[in-house]
Amino acid sequence: MPKNLRIFAQSLVLAASVVSSHAVFAQTTTTTPPASDTTVTPPPADATPVAPAADAAVPADQLAIGQDAAPVGLPTQADAAVNGLYLAGNFDAWEQRCVKAADGSDPCQLYQLLKDKDGNSVAEISLFDLPDGGTAAVGATVIVPLETLLTANLRIGVDAANPKLYPFTYCTTQGCVARIGFTAAELANLKKGNTATVTIVPAVAPDKTVALTLSLKGFTAGYAAIKSIAPAVAPAAPKP
Repeated sequence: MPKNLRIFAQSLVLAASVVSSHAVFAQTTTTTPPASDTTVTPPPADATPVAPAADAAVPADQLAIGQDAAPVGLPTQADAAVNGLYLAGNFDAWEQRCVKAADGSDPCQLYQLLKDKDGNSVAEISLFDLPDGGTAAVGATVIVPLETLLTANLRIGVDAANPKLYPFTYCTTQGCVARIGFTAAELANLKKGNTATVTIVPAVAPDKTVALTLSLKGFTAGYAAIKSIAPAVAPAAPKP
């Protein structure tokens, strides 16, 4: 999971340095070389090549032998420690991430990292199932950079539907968190939608917005996976 989600495309400060160089031209005088002594004699064809120095060879016991690199990304359930995060499955744009519990009742969420148009990691969203009968059918935790203008709220809209505003709950050193809920009707739109747009406002540029695309490809299958093993209560917000 990314440690720093602090990137805004509109608020990046680009530093440029200019290096000046001054060409120095020396006046030269063209001279004509003498007609003789200008031919280079090649070495004989049977000349013996020069052997490398004796100390150029490194003893075998001083050579570094390659080792297997540690796997990149989250571990599997078998390799995860108790209370550790692991990857349980992939559903196109989504990951099923779970926390390994001592009693085997691993709570899971559906996770996606959100990037800007330049490929910079900006925010992340984790969805979790909720017990039936409540106003919200599914919950979500959205983490954005600390430079977000909190009073502008978080805006989420599915496809061409009118977006909704959600307040931010709290901030940590890792980012600002919005804990939100989607109704059953909104959950249905997520399942049949193509993309959602998550919009935030940079604090340093309150007249600008950063719109992030949330892919809904694989959402239906991923949600079914976490719902089948959903705990009775919502899991705690993950750290970036």
